[in-house]
Amino acid sequence: MGVSRQEGGVYMDDASERAIEEDMLDQFNYFDDEDEELIDRREPASLDAFDLVGEEPDEDEVESAEPPQSSRLDSLLSRVPMHHGARAGALHMKTDWHQIVTAGDELAVDAPLTDKSSIICRTGMLMLASGTGAWRVRDTMNRVAAVLGVTIHVDLSLLSFECTCIEDGHCFNEVVSLPTTGVNTHRIWMMESFLKEIEIYGRRFTVHEYHEMLKTVESSKPDYAPWQQGLAAACACGAFVFLLGGGPIEMACAFVGAGVGNFARSHILKQGLGQFSALTTGVALACVSYLLALLGLGQVIPGAMSHQEGYIGAMLFVIPGFPLITAGLDIAKLDMRSGIERLSYAVSIIVMATLVGWMVAECVGLAPDDFAPLGLSPLALTLLRILMSFIGVFGFSVMFNSPVKMAAAAGLIGAVSNTLRLTLVDAPTLFPFLGLSVGMPPEAAAFIGALVSGLLASLAEIKLTYPRIALTVPSIVIMVPGLYLYRSMYYMCTFDTVNMLGWFVRAVLIVGVFARWAGCGTYTHRSSLAPHQLIGARGAGHFAPKCKTALSFTSISILPW
Repeated sequence: MGVSRQEGGVYMDDASERAIEEDMLDQFNYFDDEDEELIDRREPASLDAFDLVGEEPDEDEVESAEPPQSSRLDSLLSRVPMHHGARAGALHMKTDWHQIVTAGDELAVDAPLTDKSSIICRTGMLMLASGTGAWRVRDTMNRVAAVLGVTIHVDLSLLSFECTCIEDGHCFNEVVSLPTTGVNTHRIWMMESFLKEIEIYGRRFTVHEYHEMLKTVESSKPDYAPWQQGLAAACACGAFVFLLGGGPIEMACAFVGAGVGNFARSHILKQGLGQFSALTTGVALACVSYLLALLGLGQVIPGAMSHQEGYIGAMLFVIPGFPLITAGLDIAKLDMRSGIERLSYAVSIIVMATLVGWMVAECVGLAPDDFAPLGLSPLALTLLRILMSFIGVFGFSVMFNSPVKMAAAAGLIGAVSNTLRLTLVDAPTLFPFLGLSVGMPPEAAAFIGALVSGLLASLAEIKLTYPRIALTVPSIVIMVPGLYLYRSMYYMCTFDTVNMLGWFVRAVLIVGVFARWAGCGTYTHRSSLAPHQLIGARGAGHFAPKCKTALSFTSISILPW
């Protein structure tokens, strides 16, 4: 016997309710009756259909088989970099920029918003991949957008950015992500030269011409081979050890250790392996190579085994100078997301390197003792500091892929600023006639040294057209207290909390002043160079005619004339 209910004065039994519910459900049925019948008649596939490996087909099957038709999935997978049958970058697919252009032969200023966004984002991607700070990446993208008549808003991080382009009531959003980070000062220089040229002639270029120029930058190869990178690191770390107070034996062993370590690190990175794998391998080999070199010298030089403390200098080639300093610059300019991520990345490298160094030192019996006095006269010490500061900064610049002339300019700046810093600290010893009881604190001296580096780099940028950051960072990296950072980690691992905190606080205070005053003299107005200085005698096809390594676009005929 059914149960009836009263709904709005109408009595309904259970059968009527079910009928109404079925009618309502039928309104949401996206399959008709024929589809349901087809689904019911499907036969289950055999297990052979799910064989992912498959067996070799018979000869008859090969002859009768039709050629496979290429699918959209195959075309997408063909763009993925392959390495021994597997994707080299499993989380990142390479973008084929020409495939997303819709109006390549049109002038870029008249192109659709999507094409303009591809130009702006590819420009920002190349700047971000070069290791420069978020402010410089955003400024570059803004200047390109201004030429194309687009308003943009960019949110940047260490490895990605999101760009929103606005034009005539239309809005387009694009996200770009990088598989890894690195430093390439030559590419920064090429991008700045590209930027100067398009600010003058950019309204005459088509979309394809923009992408051809950017492709030239993107396809540029490193200036130095891994063995040259190893030699540069060897020279830089050998000079670094002298500036820390080491003598010839420590310098020679650090030369060997840093050369072997950075060669291995560069070779591993060239193979596409992870940065931290390359880092740990390089640091471990550097420490072991230092000890082996010291054992070799001990066979011919009595007492050589007492110079073990220089092993710290052999692994200083891993100091993350660019991310550490650009992190401070980004935070100072309120780019907090990018600054914090860069700082976290730099701290991760420092922690990993110091931990590996400590483990190797514990295994082979090395300890970070103080260096023995060299007994040099004030004049000889000052002259050697000038020379070693130049060599150290030059070596770090080469490791950052700076051309030789750019590296030499950075070396001269570092020779002045770093020698001044050390002289202020050791003023009572170098200038006893002044009657000073103590020298300037290392933190204040680092502040003045970084300030001088920033001012000299600003002047050099005007005269030489080199990017300021490519001159400032190498000249300051040699001032980074790598010895303090390592000792703080060493004492932490040995549970000596007092010494650990002392060295750590001193290191943080020195690093803290670098980022703020390295950018002293930073200006936001456009370049004051005249057009003929940007274009050169051969026309607008040359970015920087003063250097043979400058980027040239004359071969692709991008100009109307």
